[in-house]
Amino acid sequence: MFGPLFGSLAEVLQPQYLTPLAIGTLAGLIGGALPGVTITMTIIIVLPFTFGLDPLAGLAAMIGVYVGGESGGLVTASLLGIPGTPSAVATTFDGYPMSKKGEPGRAVWLGTWASLFGGLLGAVFLILMTVPLAKFALQFGPWEYFALFIFSLSMVAGLTEHSLLKGFLSGAIGLVITVIGTDPIMAIPRFTFGTEFLHAGFQFLPVLIGIFAFAQIMTDLEKMAGGRAPDTIATPSLAVSHLAVVWEILRRPFLLLWSTVIGVWIGVLPAIGGSAANVMAYDQAKKFSKHPEKFGTGIPEGIIAAEASNNANVAGSLVTIMAFGIPGDAVTAVMLGALIIHGIQPGPLFMTQQPRVAYGIFAAYLLAHPVMMVL
Repeated sequence: MFGPLFGSLAEVLQPQYLTPLAIGTLAGLIGGALPGVTITMTIIIVLPFTFGLDPLAGLAAMIGVYVGGESGGLVTASLLGIPGTPSAVATTFDGYPMSKKGEPGRAVWLGTWASLFGGLLGAVFLILMTVPLAKFALQFGPWEYFALFIFSLSMVAGLTEHSLLKGFLSGAIGLVITVIGTDPIMAIPRFTFGTEFLHAGFQFLPVLIGIFAFAQIMTDLEKMAGGRAPDTIATPSLAVSHLAVVWEILRRPFLLLWSTVIGVWIGVLPAIGGSAANVMAYDQAKKFSKHPEKFGTGIPEGIIAAEASNNANVAGSLVTIMAFGIPGDAVTAVMLGALIIHGIQPGPLFMTQQPRVAYGIFAAYLLAHPVMMVL
């Protein structure tokens, strides 16, 4: 196993593969940092440019977009309180408060380094557990998914301080919003009130941006109307000791490892998504913490858990697409189409029939993280 992996690492380090990987990672960082521009949209934009490339080079570019996009979402989440991607939702809970306390550089770099470590640990799972994890995930039936969704919904109440009722009401409102549109099975309009544009329902990202961005704008306007200044970053300091940031992460090994496991596991399960992994890891970090009351005030644990999980989620999403040809989310659905366009059929025989591409994906995923740190 490790012989082909080292060979693929040497191959991907060649300019014809490393250049698309770096360009894709940069595109992902930019797309992830722009609220409203999803990782899926960025990959769709990059995809046509890969048609004339070697399949491995094209896949390296798209993996770079995926990894870069997951990391880029933390920038606006930490600095503006607006998640750049759905999987950066939980990052706003402590990243933005830390920035408001005058430590924006620390907030961003904590998230960036946590993304690196979470991604590299996720790569270990990806390389060693691709087939076993995918087989286990396929044993999930309707009842298991139902139990997981109920567990996920119950976490909403736990994230709301001092009032379980507010948490349950928030979850109920979210459920009502999601049922608006055309029923995907029966094709019956639900709560559209005869309005054509409601037949498509509400997309998750516009709702997410509306909730965070619009609420922040209205809060600032209210403060200005009352003669108070809106929230600003107090005496911002961008100077950061990277050794101190790395030590903050490494001295919490259980938090890092547990958040990574959550990210990988949620990624392996089809149709769950990085946003669920992000929030679930944050919730678990809060439950295991000795000081849960400090979550939401700008503590490192919240940022580490959120960012380690969403980058590890990428590894989990790649597991099912490689082992069984099942896309775990919208991004891997586009990547599945790209593989087919390049004449590669992922599935149970993928590792044996296309070992060069399979180990090339492992290598590209590993190298995308240090490339992301450099960029």
